Amino acid sequence: MSIKDLENTKLTKEDIDKVRHIEGFPIGSDEDIIALSNPPYYTACPNPFIEDFIKEFGKPYDEETDDYHREPFAADVSEGKGDSIYNAHSYHTKVPYKAIMRYILHYTSPGDIVFDGFCGTGMTGIAAEKCGKPSDEFKRTIENDMKNVRWGNRYAVLSDISPVASFIASRYNSTCDILALENEGKKILSKCVEKHSRIYQTTHSNNDSSFFQDNPIRGIINNIIWSDVLICPNCNTEIIYWDAVVNVEKQEISNSFKCKNCGVDLNKKKCVNKTELRYDKSLLKDISIYSTIPVLINYQVGSSRYWKKPDANDIQVINEIENSMITYWHPSDRMCDGSESRRNDKNGITHVHHFFTRRNLLALSALLNEINKSEFKDDLLFVFTASIQRANKTNRFRFKGTGGLSGTLYIPSLTFERNVFELFENKLRDIIKAKIEIAENNSPIISLNSLTEASNVPNNSIDYIFTDPPFGSNLNYAELSFIWESWLKIKTNKELEAIVDKSANKGLFEYQELMTKSFIEYFRILKPGRWITVEFSNTQNAVWNAIQEALNKAGFIIADVRTLDKIQGSFKQVTTTTAAKQDLVISAYKPKESFRKEILSHAGTELTVWDFVRQHLEKLPVVVKYNDVIEIVAERQAFLLFDRMVAYHIMQGIPIPLDASDFYRELDEKFAKRDGMYFLQDQVNEYDQARLKMDVEFMQLVMFVNDEKSAIAWLYQQLSMSQTYAEIQPKFMKEIRSIEKHELLPELAVLLEDNFLKDENGKWYIPDTTKAADVMKLREKKLVKEFEEYLNSKGKLKKFRTEAVRAGFAKLWKEKNYNLIVKTADRLPDKVIQEDDKLLMYYDISLSRVE
Repeated sequence: MSIKDLENTKLTKEDIDKVRHIEGFPIGSDEDIIALSNPPYYTACPNPFIEDFIKEFGKPYDEETDDYHREPFAADVSEGKGDSIYNAHSYHTKVPYKAIMRYILHYTSPGDIVFDGFCGTGMTGIAAEKCGKPSDEFKRTIENDMKNVRWGNRYAVLSDISPVASFIASRYNSTCDILALENEGKKILSKCVEKHSRIYQTTHSNNDSSFFQDNPIRGIINNIIWSDVLICPNCNTEIIYWDAVVNVEKQEISNSFKCKNCGVDLNKKKCVNKTELRYDKSLLKDISIYSTIPVLINYQVGSSRYWKKPDANDIQVINEIENSMITYWHPSDRMCDGSESRRNDKNGITHVHHFFTRRNLLALSALLNEINKSEFKDDLLFVFTASIQRANKTNRFRFKGTGGLSGTLYIPSLTFERNVFELFENKLRDIIKAKIEIAENNSPIISLNSLTEASNVPNNSIDYIFTDPPFGSNLNYAELSFIWESWLKIKTNKELEAIVDKSANKGLFEYQELMTKSFIEYFRILKPGRWITVEFSNTQNAVWNAIQEALNKAGFIIADVRTLDKIQGSFKQVTTTTAAKQDLVISAYKPKESFRKEILSHAGTELTVWDFVRQHLEKLPVVVKYNDVIEIVAERQAFLLFDRMVAYHIMQGIPIPLDASDFYRELDEKFAKRDGMYFLQDQVNEYDQARLKMDVEFMQLVMFVNDEKSAIAWLYQQLSMSQTYAEIQPKFMKEIRSIEKHELLPELAVLLEDNFLKDENGKWYIPDTTKAADVMKLREKKLVKEFEEYLNSKGKLKKFRTEAVRAGFAKLWKEKNYNLIVKTADRLPDKVIQEDDKLLMYYDISLSRVE
């Protein structure tokens, strides 16, 4: 049966039973999962139809006939976010689909299958479809930037653990009768406005007639500003926060104020909030909640907008709504456990419905009631969820625009209540505009489950993976989505959400474990020889190391890491793990099975080293041009080739047969060297031809000296021209002001003696390869000797040379003394292991062998 034959069928409980065991199965009843699903393309649970989809559209992998080859994508990617598709729905994070298109066009051919297991709102699906139907302008831009572009639709398989994310993705990636959807949305809106018109009406302040007289001039409320009520700690007088801090004429909100009764100097922290006892008609019990009052109304009469203070009629309408029962269903769930979701408990905001004014709760529930009856239910629910974020109390009043505090559920002291019907109308317009731009598409297939188990996706079936995984503790997605998901009646299974969250007892170790399981699944389903692109917003070195370690453990080989400069819109290669607070784009590949078998068959011999290097060099770009100059490819440099080789051997559990000094010496003998980079013989001619036409940009890397390793790297930069100790010393002293607390940094003289050579004029210089090996071996001996002193000491190590620990771990690894690696690591500060990729690698693998 084809996928087309499954369209317009209902998801059944039998279908759900087939996938109920898959990790990340959502929290919700079967009935609600069925109601939200649109099989076969979207199911609000692990999708049981993915294998059928791949069988129909995919191409089986056969290593003998496979001729796929791509180099890592090494070009500038800078796409803005001011796009009707991008802006149609507000979700926590999104990557612009036009940026993703560039990667898909580079790594795939028309008809290939693309996968994203952290799909969020489904931009990867839109990107895959748009490769077949680009706008003329974007097509011209791409063809100007990229060579040999093959336009044509790609198929997408998308997955996310979040019900609201997967639902948004399904609606972004679906088509419908746009005119009919628009008419239906307007019809539902008109019906709700007519039935509940009075809730957003106010009397025009220039008209003295009562709201209840025959012909008052009535305005439509656009928004209402609400203010907290504080209590002066000195005299117990009530203070309306708005009156105390807001200067409307100057458009300023001050941080401090005086109590008008006693004159004491105050700020918000010094005061307590007034609370009130209120009967909660949704929970059917009394609750204590912070007191707020409306202070200013913005309304419209015809095309003219006005401001007014709430009058007696406005207060009466608010009280009537507060005291009435809402007859439509609305969520009243207790906010889920978590530091973010329960941050407002102290204010009495403990349940989902508390995040909305009673007026907005009534309007939303009325809309949802009508939407659930509509044949356009799914797309109108898309509009509805797009309206919720600005309809709740996290919406702040500010003179320079409103909106919630990004990535939080923070409720401010000045909230901005929006007219829900107006919000819905605006979002309907936005989504219609986006739907027109999406036009027709070949629907991707979308699943709701954790990437830690993607058993509904077959082995070696995916042609390319683009992924933007969660990055540590930056965002608690399940908590931030809880309000949305309560309206959908299906919630995230938080147990396997890959985040760092103290309240859920998920530290960096647990995060890395979940990411490793996820990348193992990525590795399993990706065809050999194919690529994965990981876009990662790096805010902590430890989290970046966790991602890199997860990729390595899964079996991927990293071939390129670049950092995106969002201000300049440019990419720079990253060669260190200390590139904090930048967006990283990581390119990695899955080696072929024949290569892995060959490596294992040669285990313990030098053949494994050179087999790896040849394969890796084959995967790397030969010539990278940037602004009409050749860019040095960092991955082709000796130190990174050595690091990648060591990491692969450790992850495969095979001995490392060469030390660094022998590796560097033999690298010069076996491969062509140009401008500090190494090439295969069939690559070097291409580089030489390009070198005749263009200069090389020998970029000075920005060095942050914070330990011995970075100090040596800085010295290598400085000694590109030989210098005396007196010339180097003043510059060195300026650079070592940010040394890590634990780092026992040797004196400059020791660093020079251990790593460089001195000529007869007293100038220090970088040794050539024939002498470098001897210098390196001598240094390694000294480092290992120092490490042995650490082993003989007792207790926690507070001050030490990190380079000595690295050398010691490498020696213990060769000796297979995994237990001593783990014991020594436990004596080091956690931060040192977490933020050093080499130490983390040795520790992590050793730990798995000791347990």
